[in-house]
Amino acid sequence: MGLHIVYLLAPYSNNELKRLSKTPKLYFCDTGLCAYLSMWLTADTLRNGATSGHYYENYVAMELVKNYAYAKSKVNITYFRDSNAKEIDVFIEENNVIHPLEIKKSASPDRREVKKYSVIDKASLNRGNGGIICMCEEPIPD
Repeated sequence: MGLHIVYLLAPYSNNELKRLSKTPKLYFCDTGLCAYLSMWLTADTLRNGATSGHYYENYVAMELVKNYAYAKSKVNITYFRDSNAKEIDVFIEENNVIHPLEIKKSASPDRREVKKYSVIDKASLNRGNGGIICMCEEPIPD
């Protein structure tokens, strides 16, 4: 039993995909505590500071973890980074189907980000719906 201050997101593991990283990504379970410890103490600093994208990714990743922790269906949440340093922020694997997600703080992320998802297609893995979680106000169709 731990204090649940940090969460370690494991890298995706599959013999078909060559991965670069075997190290988990570290996220703070409480982004407020993370901001306090980093001395990023105002909302403006968090919104516009140099690491605001990291705080946003941390927040979204932890919301996904919490959401699926209480969901009826069980999923495996990981991330992927290959030998070419292509990283997919979150893999949600449910019923042997991988749903790749990118997390971008931008309100208008570059749609080319989803081209990274083709790495899944090169292996005999089933790719489901994926997308980019971002700050846009309305969903943007593919």
